[in-house]
Amino acid sequence: MFYKDSDQVYRVRELDSLAWLVHGFGTRQADIPGLFAQLATLKQIHSATCVAAAGRSGVLAKGDALLEDTAGSVVAVKTADCIPILLIDDRHRAVAAVHAGWRGTVARIVQNAIGDMRARFGTLPAELHAAIGPGIGRCCYEVGPEVAVQFGGQGRGHIDLPETNRRQLLEGGVASERIYASDLCTMCHPDEFHSFRRDREAAGRLYSFAGVR
Repeated sequence: MFYKDSDQVYRVRELDSLAWLVHGFGTRQADIPGLFAQLATLKQIHSATCVAAAGRSGVLAKGDALLEDTAGSVVAVKTADCIPILLIDDRHRAVAAVHAGWRGTVARIVQNAIGDMRARFGTLPAELHAAIGPGIGRCCYEVGPEVAVQFGGQGRGHIDLPETNRRQLLEGGVASERIYASDLCTMCHPDEFHSFRRDREAAGRLYSFAGVR
């Protein structure tokens, strides 16, 4: 279950019991960079590339998923309609922050991140927690035929990025009861979220983060 805290950050109640973990999905009012001294981000390129932060901070490289298991470090992705996904491995105290736009979703970036976590940390997919944060919903995400065909459609249509990524998490081995979806559409809630489709170049960015205390 998602709830909003006093920092204007959405968190997942089921993850609050993990004392080693920091996590959240920022709203437009939240100052995420101001909360953490060690924050790592990426130059996001709508790819399926995963990068290991390894305790570093700042803008690390080009890519769209950041992995971390270093104490005192936090990784984040920035979105304004694309889908932010946090992957949490309690056994190995490891995390990933994933940016899944339509291109990354077609390239199955969330499954790439699961595979990288398994290779680097020994993560077992069935033990992962996965949180799907606020992003554009099917209600507002109408696309042209050139995008619809990538999702098996024809002509113009509405794409459900959160649900597509949820299915990819299941296919990647994550248990359904360990997948938490916010069901919050960024375009539908201008008071809380930035949306590129709604605000175009004036849109800011939302930070979604996970880290190890």
